[in-house]
Formats: sequence, C-alpha cells, structure tokens
Amino acid sequence: MTKRIIGLTGGIATGKTTVTNYLASTYNLPILDADIYAREAVSLGSPILGAIAQRYGEQILLPDGSLNRQKLGEVIFNRQDERNWIDNLIHPDVRASFLKAIAQSSSQILVLVVPLLFEAGMTDLVTETWVVRCSQEQQLQRLIQRNHLNTEQARARINSQLSIEEKVAHADVVLDNSSTLKILLKQVDVALGTTSID
Repeated sequence: MTKRIIGLTGGIATGKTTVTNYLASTYNLPILDADIYAREAVSLGSPILGAIAQRYGEQILLPDGSLNRQKLGEVIFNRQDERNWIDNLIHPDVRASFLKAIAQSSSQILVLVVPLLFEAGMTDLVTETWVVRCSQEQQLQRLIQRNHLNTEQARARINSQLSIEEKVAHADVVLDNSSTLKILLKQVDVALGTTSID
C-alpha cells in the first residue's frame, strides 16, 4: 500500500497550526514541519548559517552566534531578490530532510506542513494538497495579534507569499477557517475520510 502524504499549506496566520495540532492529537498522525527543518538548516555552525552571515554581515547574528530571525525577516520580507536567495539556499536542505523522514516513517498517513508548498515546488513530495484559508481581513488581524506587527508589516508578510486564491486553485482540499473551530475541524474529518459531510 502506498503512503498517503498530505501536504498542508495555506497563507500565513490562516490556521495551519490549528489543523496540524488536531491531526496530531486526534489521529496521532506524524507531522513533518518545513519550519522545523528550515530552523535546523540554519542552526549554529551550519554551512547555510555561515553563508548567510557572509552575505549580510555579523549584524544578522545574535550575540551567541545564532541567526537573528527578526533581522533576517526585515531583509527578506521587503526584498524579493534576497528572499529568493535565502529560499534557494534553504529549500534543498528542507526537501532532503522531508525525503529522509518519509523514507524512515512506517506510518501509512503522513502530514507535511509546508507554508511554501507551491512556491518551493515541493508538491511532488505529497499525494494530495490541503489549503487552509480564511478571509483576508481575518488573516491580517490574526497576524497582527499573533506576531505583534503593525498593519504595514503584516501586509508585507502576507504579500510575500503566493495569494491564497492561487493556492486554493491548486488545492485538492480547501479547509475554510473563516467560521468556528468546530466547523473547521469537521472539514478536517471529512477530508481525512473519517466522517461524512452531512
């Protein structure tokens, strides 16, 4: 039997973590997270962190020598060319981590959480794509509250990703998170095939 590999994505602050936590806690599904792999890729002493420090100087590092994510965010959320450079550096490493974890897992269903699933060209790693969406206004408000950003900063982060409409157009499953938590989780059950839509 071939593995069922769900690629979970969506816009920033649309509710991916809520869906992920539910899949892990209710269904005990293994969660492979691109953000965790990306963090590992730039860990202290890694060649990728060395390349980043060489490009942007020591001010991109914290006093302990680890990456200053906030500083890097300021650079890449406003400059497409710099974001592309970082992505090209980190994505191959993240892909390799996914491939290794998929190969090692004995589970028949895996969930890959990849915020940039379409942008990074990683859809070939999954057997189906799920997109979590909500209204633009909800997304903006959630992001401002969660990350303590101003409206301009929040918009820059949202605009740095493929639009939610484009993601939805490529999705096998769309999970609408513009209503209640109960309604969202019911959609997850249906998508997983554990319950009917009635």
